[in-house]
Amino acid sequence: MGKSAVAAMFQGLGVPVFDADKAVHQLQGPGGACLEPIERLFPGTTGPGGVDRQKLGAAVFGNPAALAQLEQVVHPAVAARRHAFLEDNAAAPLIVFDIPLLYEKDGWKSVDAVAVVSAPAAVQRARVLARPGMSEEKFEKILGLQTPDAQKRARADYVLDTGTSLAETRHAVQRLVHALSAQLGKPQK
Repeated sequence: MGKSAVAAMFQGLGVPVFDADKAVHQLQGPGGACLEPIERLFPGTTGPGGVDRQKLGAAVFGNPAALAQLEQVVHPAVAARRHAFLEDNAAAPLIVFDIPLLYEKDGWKSVDAVAVVSAPAAVQRARVLARPGMSEEKFEKILGLQTPDAQKRARADYVLDTGTSLAETRHAVQRLVHALSAQLGKPQK
C-alpha cells in the first residue's frame, strides 16, 4: 500500500515513527530477544543470522495454532518496544505507529486516531508481487488474513491514498500533519 514510504514522509516532517515491522525484524535478528523462544517452539527456524523467515513462515503459515504461539512470543516483545518508544517521545506533539494488522489485532483501540494508507487494488497487487519471494498464492493468503481495504478506509479517521504520485502523497501527509498540529495547538516542522 505504501506504508513505508508514507512513514518516511512523516519522519521527514519531524514526526517520530514506531515501525512495528522493523521492531519484529530486530527482535528476530541476530541476538534478538525472540530467537530463543522461537527456536524452542519451532526447532530449526533460527540460526546465526536470526530467524530464517522462509522456514518460520512454512511452520506457521496456514496453521492458526502455530501462528498464535508465535504471536505469544512476538507481540509482548513488540509491545515493550512500543512502550519504550512512547516514553522516549513523550514530548512530541504527534507520533505515528506504523502497525500492520491494526484492525485485525485490535491495535486501533490503543491509538487516538487511525490513518489508513491505501492504494487501488491493482496498484497494491503490482507492488506486492514485485517483492522478492512473493507469489500470487502467498499474496492471496495474506489478503485473506487482512481486513479488506474498503473496511479499513470506512473505519479510518484519515485515508492517505498512495495510488497517486509521490508528490501528491507527500502533500497529503503534510496537510494531515499540519491539520493535526493545529488541532493540538502545537506547530510541527
